[in-house]
Amino acid sequence: MIMDQDMDELVIDILTRDPDDEILPVTHQHPDDVMDNPQDNVNPEGGSNSRSDGHANISVADFNDSSHSFMDHCDPDLTVALFGSSEAVQFGCDNILLGERKLQNAKFSMIIPLEKKISEHCVSVINMIGSHEIDLEPLDHVIDQVVNENEIHAFLFVVRLGQLTDEDKMGIEWLQRFFGNQVLSFVITLFTYEREEERDTIIDDLKNNSVLEQLLEKCGGRYHTCSKIMNNQSEMRELMDRIKRLFKDNNQQCYTREIYTTLKEPLGDHQNSEYQSGTGTEATNDTNAQLFGSLIQTETEGHRQKLAAEQLIKRLHLESKHQLLRAVDFLQSVVQSQFEESCGEDELAQIFLQKLLMMDYRARGLQVKENNEQYQTQQTDGDSFEDVGDAYEDIFKETAKLADEMNKSDPVHLMDVQMAMFHCADSFLKQLIVTKLSQCQYALPLLVPNPFTQQIEFPLWTFRQINKSWKTIDDTGKNSGKFQPVYKAETPMVAFFRFGQVSSSKSQLMNSLINEKHNTFFHRNCPGSSRTRVLMDGVVEIAWYCPSGEKTDRFTHCVAFCNLRGDAGAHETQLNILTGMASVNVAILPQLDKKDKSMTKIQNFYKDSKPLICLLTDNDSSLTEKRKGKYKIGLKNRNLPIVSEEIRRAINNGLLSTELCSFFRLEDVAKHSHITVDEVDDDYCRKGKEAAQQMMSLLEDKDLTEIKASFLPCQGNLWHQWCQKNKELHQPTLEELHKGSNIEKNKSSKQSEMLKIRKLQQTSDLSQFNQIFIQKLNSQAVKEMVYFLKWLGILLDDYTTESVSVLHHKYHEKWSTVLSLKKKYDKSQQMTAAQVELERVSEKLQSATFGLEHILREIGQIYESCSSVKKNKKDLKFNFSSLPSLAAEMMISGFPLELMDGDAAHVPLIWVTAVLDALIQKLGDKRVYVLSVLGIQSSGKSTMLNAMFGLQFAVSAGRCTRGAFMQLVRVTEEMKAQLKFDYILVVDTEGLRALELAGRSTRNHDNEMATFVVGLGNMTLINIFGENTAEMQDVLQIVVQAFMRMKKIKLNPSCMIVHQNVSDVTAKEKNMEGRRRLQEKLDEMTKLAAKEEDCDTEFFSDVIAFDIQKDVKYFAQLWEGSPPMAPPNPDYSRNIQELKDTILSKASKSNGITLSQFRMRINDLWNALLNENFVFSFKNTLEIAVYRKLETMYSDWTWSLRSAMLSVEDKFYNRIDNGNIKVQENDLLTEMRKTKEQVEKSMMSYFKEDRDKEILCQWRGRFETRIKDLHDDLVKGTKRRLDEAIEQKKAREKLDRKRTEYESKLFSRSKELALRLRNKGTDELMLKEEFDTMWSKWVTEMTEDTPPLEDLNFWEDVMQILSENHELAFVHERLNQKDYELIDRRSDYCDYIMLKKDPEYSDDTASSEKAGKSSWKSKRGTLKWIVMYPAQMLMSGMEYFKGAQKQPDNNDLNAECQSLIRDLIHNIIPKTEKITKNSPVGRRGYNDSYIQEITDCVKKSVQKHQSESQCYILKKEFTIDLSLHVCDIARQEFTELHKEFREANDPRLYLEKQKTQYCNVFMNFYRGATATIQSEFICSNLEPSILQAVYNETAIGLAAQMRSDIKSLRENRPNLEKHILRSLAEREDFKHYMKYIHNPRAYFKLFIKNEVRKYFTKQNQKILNIFKENLKQKERTVSNAMKAATVEATSQGGDGNMWFRCFTTTLTDELKFTGNSCVDLSEIKDLDFLEKLLSDSLKEKMIKLQISFQSINDIKMENCRKGPDEILIEHFCQCCWVQCPFCKAICINTMEDHPGDHCVPFHRNIGLNGWSYRRTTNLAVEICTTAVMSDRYFYPNSADDAVPWKEYRKGGCNYANWSITPDFCDLLYWKWFVCRFQKDLEGYYNKTFQGDGEIPDEWKVYTKEEALESLDKYMEK
Repeated sequence: MIMDQDMDELVIDILTRDPDDEILPVTHQHPDDVMDNPQDNVNPEGGSNSRSDGHANISVADFNDSSHSFMDHCDPDLTVALFGSSEAVQFGCDNILLGERKLQNAKFSMIIPLEKKISEHCVSVINMIGSHEIDLEPLDHVIDQVVNENEIHAFLFVVRLGQLTDEDKMGIEWLQRFFGNQVLSFVITLFTYEREEERDTIIDDLKNNSVLEQLLEKCGGRYHTCSKIMNNQSEMRELMDRIKRLFKDNNQQCYTREIYTTLKEPLGDHQNSEYQSGTGTEATNDTNAQLFGSLIQTETEGHRQKLAAEQLIKRLHLESKHQLLRAVDFLQSVVQSQFEESCGEDELAQIFLQKLLMMDYRARGLQVKENNEQYQTQQTDGDSFEDVGDAYEDIFKETAKLADEMNKSDPVHLMDVQMAMFHCADSFLKQLIVTKLSQCQYALPLLVPNPFTQQIEFPLWTFRQINKSWKTIDDTGKNSGKFQPVYKAETPMVAFFRFGQVSSSKSQLMNSLINEKHNTFFHRNCPGSSRTRVLMDGVVEIAWYCPSGEKTDRFTHCVAFCNLRGDAGAHETQLNILTGMASVNVAILPQLDKKDKSMTKIQNFYKDSKPLICLLTDNDSSLTEKRKGKYKIGLKNRNLPIVSEEIRRAINNGLLSTELCSFFRLEDVAKHSHITVDEVDDDYCRKGKEAAQQMMSLLEDKDLTEIKASFLPCQGNLWHQWCQKNKELHQPTLEELHKGSNIEKNKSSKQSEMLKIRKLQQTSDLSQFNQIFIQKLNSQAVKEMVYFLKWLGILLDDYTTESVSVLHHKYHEKWSTVLSLKKKYDKSQQMTAAQVELERVSEKLQSATFGLEHILREIGQIYESCSSVKKNKKDLKFNFSSLPSLAAEMMISGFPLELMDGDAAHVPLIWVTAVLDALIQKLGDKRVYVLSVLGIQSSGKSTMLNAMFGLQFAVSAGRCTRGAFMQLVRVTEEMKAQLKFDYILVVDTEGLRALELAGRSTRNHDNEMATFVVGLGNMTLINIFGENTAEMQDVLQIVVQAFMRMKKIKLNPSCMIVHQNVSDVTAKEKNMEGRRRLQEKLDEMTKLAAKEEDCDTEFFSDVIAFDIQKDVKYFAQLWEGSPPMAPPNPDYSRNIQELKDTILSKASKSNGITLSQFRMRINDLWNALLNENFVFSFKNTLEIAVYRKLETMYSDWTWSLRSAMLSVEDKFYNRIDNGNIKVQENDLLTEMRKTKEQVEKSMMSYFKEDRDKEILCQWRGRFETRIKDLHDDLVKGTKRRLDEAIEQKKAREKLDRKRTEYESKLFSRSKELALRLRNKGTDELMLKEEFDTMWSKWVTEMTEDTPPLEDLNFWEDVMQILSENHELAFVHERLNQKDYELIDRRSDYCDYIMLKKDPEYSDDTASSEKAGKSSWKSKRGTLKWIVMYPAQMLMSGMEYFKGAQKQPDNNDLNAECQSLIRDLIHNIIPKTEKITKNSPVGRRGYNDSYIQEITDCVKKSVQKHQSESQCYILKKEFTIDLSLHVCDIARQEFTELHKEFREANDPRLYLEKQKTQYCNVFMNFYRGATATIQSEFICSNLEPSILQAVYNETAIGLAAQMRSDIKSLRENRPNLEKHILRSLAEREDFKHYMKYIHNPRAYFKLFIKNEVRKYFTKQNQKILNIFKENLKQKERTVSNAMKAATVEATSQGGDGNMWFRCFTTTLTDELKFTGNSCVDLSEIKDLDFLEKLLSDSLKEKMIKLQISFQSINDIKMENCRKGPDEILIEHFCQCCWVQCPFCKAICINTMEDHPGDHCVPFHRNIGLNGWSYRRTTNLAVEICTTAVMSDRYFYPNSADDAVPWKEYRKGGCNYANWSITPDFCDLLYWKWFVCRFQKDLEGYYNKTFQGDGEIPDEWKVYTKEEALESLDKYMEK
């Protein structure tokens, strides 16, 4: 009878427990007795703390204070016991039911009842969770005690929802065993969930899981769901209700000790036995029998094996409660190197596997560390150095063993470690283990008894990735090679087995046959062996001997050797299978009795026709053939080599009997009964295989060289054609350049052809082969998908290996022939024919290479084609957009992804980008450290990476890496703290200088590959194989050039050089010499590369930080001996470990890059590589994106400073108006300090904490300086304006004194008049008339000495000033003609210029030119001369034209000159506007000197321009018209300012404004309300000040609100420009476009004003509310000031005047006080009364004001000191406005005089700026970014010297400071614009888009919607 799991564990525990351990008695203890008192749960008053989170409302009490015991509160009315999986619950302070896990009183604290108060119930909770999972100890006593002291209402069986495990099933069995079957009536299954969405899956789980359903039925179908943390109040309340219902259903019966006692009686009294420990197998059995009687008698050998295996697994810490060990768990931890040759037992399995994964065969020689005292030699008491003692006694006499030595267990056997790992591993890890064992030339487990199920398993799946190669010599003496997967190989098999105990080592004998230098089979004398082994008996191992085709081969053919471990008589099934399949049987025998059972088997073998070799351990005879095929060899006292040779001869003799020899095939083992086959038993594996076989069945009877063309059509010729077109697109052919054709038309034509190819790809049939593949990839079961992919790879390799091997052989033969002919300098037809034949075989070989990577490449092309045409493929069952997600899942599962197609030498950018996007979506934007490798083909790059990280890159000779692949390696959580990234992304590449299959190998290709890989990697490993100087030189030059390019584009990867296959890596002197020579070679290659890269670098250390001592690693050769039987060199593994540690050490200093950054890097590098000049073409998209984000942040920081300064400025203006006429710069700095500190803190945080901080750091200093400069400029600018206000205040002192005088007189006279008329009873109308009469008289008297201010005569002054340099009549004429009004918008300036005479131009040359293809003049005198330069089309600027303008007499002006004139005008206008703005008209009044200053500015600017122009002279009409134009702009400004000045300074106007106020004073005096008069007078003067302050605050607040609400005003200037372009497209107004193109600053201002205007229209109620709220806030401020004044004045015993002074002082920064000096409040002593009076008056005024603002129209924003539009314009427009000299695109930099080049993300068609082909009327259609990559020329500044577009910076200063990078990502928007406004542009410039400037047809299909969509994409980049 086999005991169940828990009883087994009990037995183990009894056998292994320390006898000194005590069984703790269980009492119903207070919780404080077993766990810490959580003080944070108890408040000082003794009550429980309440929580405020979502789960805290429930009343949960842990009564832990000893002074307040639970029973003091209530007796428990419910008792529940919880059992089940520990993974199903989460302990914590929020856990209502279980609380935190307490670890004191170790063993049984878990099941001590804990009292809780839950939902009005006092609940006693018994926690038995995990009891069935731990090492089972004598729990009976504990459970007895618990049941005796508790009546349990319910047992809660806790199960993780959706994750039912074997342990869960055992949980119910455990409960029944300990509590009896009747306990099931009290069980409720408690399903726990982690995420809310899981809670509703219970029904589906029950439907889909019959085991779960049965388990639930067993427990009465009762279940409840709750969160894993058990913190949900309602769930706990429902659970309590459920328990109460169960109690009711059980007739209010609990589980009691009576039930327990009744159920336990039949089990006997063994629980009360005394527990003892035992050592050794026999002792254990005896002890068991004594302890358990009949129970132990039923124990079987299988049980003993099971128990021993479980004990071993626990000893090795391999137990896993819920799942088998996975390969990924060890591959991700492989980043931690293990150098140890010895380790602790707890680390043994981990380090064993890690060494094995790194192909270190010393893994099976690991030593277990022991305590130091165990190594001390034993000495008897009383021994001393002087005491010689008795030698015989000491040496030969038995010594009693010490107790410690007797109790010490044997070390773990290393083969037990291997097999324990094997048993605990999932199928993928098993396969990996066996594959690595094979690589280490170790024997592999063939038949494995499972110690847990007692079944014999055949792990066929584990052999599927193992290949063997060997060479044989045929009868003619010719070598023939073979390469086969082992599962397919048909070889003879020799079976070794033994009967009984033998003295000789069978495994050691086998090793001497296979490889005497390597322990293929582990034997008793190997390091790591021990006296006891647990898991090896009955295991059959297999190894293959593979001959090398040499005479020294022990066997001429590949032979399999099988070894049955243990006594063959005890393992009959394995023996029968082996001997039945063997070609030769070899039995090792002791002296047997004839009647021995084993002898019977030997007799049967002897009768069989198969050869039998008997090795006799007790016999010393030599090889004897007793009868045919039957041999006897003695082993006793014989030399092992001699015996080995005899066995070899006997085996060979047996194998030579071909008529008797049978062949062994691995797959045939599966046909035997009584064994289980992993591939059959695993459903996922079986389904994966079936799906792969289904795909492979479609390939039957197909020609291998045609399969790819028929099944994978997208990646064949179509893909290669597309790649070729793409390369031609970026690098035009010489033929195209010589044609001088339209660049954009050619580009569009190629793009159109590429799209046609994509359409052909998209419409091609989706084969059933691909349909099945995609369907399986889309399977929801990841495990099934992984099996499917692995099976498909295996079957494809099987399908192609033989054919590819034959083709490789043919290729080698043809290549040898060609080389032989080359050596003879043969140029005959024979040579040509040989090369043709070689090319033909090469093409066949390329076509026949068919693997998983090709299918994935096809999927990528399906996605790219569908994505390009934006349409799904016909037979695709789901949307193509989900394909990248499938590939991303593959990457996560450990499969490599093709990064560069090796056949097409192209990166499928769309596909790779999409896969990385999907990867980011699945994993998050994780940080990765990119490690890439470069080196010669077949130099061991992939082998090195596979050994280092356990990867899956192809390494066999026929499967060299083509292109580049990338694979993820996860970093463990422990390592993340050191490494700062989540994954290592490994990039493996095809070899440099490879013998390319398609004959396309070029140095350029190698340079591309090296540049691409080096640019991608954070670190690049340069792999050099051997010591061939020529090969090293070629590789190093390519690599050095790649690093040189990286330096030029400011990428800083690191590198290490790995020198493989070095003969003596330990010779330090030799290594030093090697390093010296390598350094010299690097420097030499640096000089060579520098010449190609056009720089003068001499040393490699100048290119990259490189330490020749630390960054060069020497590797031993890979094999320890000669393949194919040589194992890997242990030194190679050690070198791998050292290299890995160095890499990780360097990587720890890097943060890596994010996946999104890696995606950008791929795009940038590949797009640059497509162009001819990599460095010139490289555009760092990531840097651009990071910089844009930084610019947005900068915009926010500057806004903070600007808005804060506006508020500070308002404050100081009020101070100045209130009499404070001294403002220091420190005052402003003090006010701004807080804001500045906040901005600086925000900046510091951003630069330190942003995820892109490594990139940001390069700009940190610059932006900190910019912010500081802006702050200082704001302070200085504000100080300047405040100083001007102070000066203005001082200048008005006389006027202010007069005003004060006027106000006093008016106040007193109004009072006198009112008092005089009071007693006359005059009615109100008469009073009004009397006041009006007196008012006029008063005003006349007061102003009779002051002359009135005159209106300005602006144009008269302008005429007068201009006539000083020009005739007055001529000036009048220009004014009347009004040409000046449009001077800034003209398209043609020919009327204003005269061309300078060319001294070299003569009549002869003119007539000669006239006879040419074109004439000097055309329709409007346009230059129309086509000069044919070799292979070049010459381009130049062209003139603008608009309207019917006068045709000039001279030759028309070149467009470049037209542009210069326009730029001159646009530069002068802002200068004069600045002069106008800075003129003190508002303070001092108008003066004609201001006009003089403006005209002088125009004059000087024109003269300066004239001096620089070499082609034309500007007429005086230009100067006059431009002067009139800028004066007209100034006129409106001066008029407004002069009007303000008059209102402020003309006493008549001022007094007229005061009339109403003094009329009210008069009327109040008349009525006798003296106090009311004064309060109203004060409030009347406060009202305009309050209103002005409200306007100013509202303007600032609205500007901030608009930045938030208006999309166009968010972020930075580029975002604003995007919305401007969108607005222009929606309006479709050509005039607006031209204004934007030629005067963008003005148009930006206009757009902002329009946006503000629209906001006022749409958000009028919101603005009104803001305004009114500001008004209320200001009223509150004034009211608070009144109260404060009352408090202060009262405390000082002051009168009304003191109160008023306190009041005004308080509001000095808030309001401007005027007109209050005439108020005398000295007589008022009752300050509370004064405050109330003023408060009431103010309130009345404010109510009236609130009522007066009923709509937005009542708000006059012109009253603001600075309107919101002005604030926003100042914020957005103080930046760089320099435009591209070619296309007029605006530099996007936010700083006006920024360092570095000007740049824009996208350029435009240069025809928009009027550029045309030289001496034609054809507008140009080129885009700057396309033109700069061409071999064409342009003519700058109308010069006759052509400048190549590629060297555009040589065109002059306007060109030199622009960065224009070659790019095909132009903005579709401008193509649409050219087509939409073609006629308008042609009319504007009087040119046509014809000839070379013809618009490509492809442009004409773009719609406005597509144009607008391209704008959005542009902003995303």
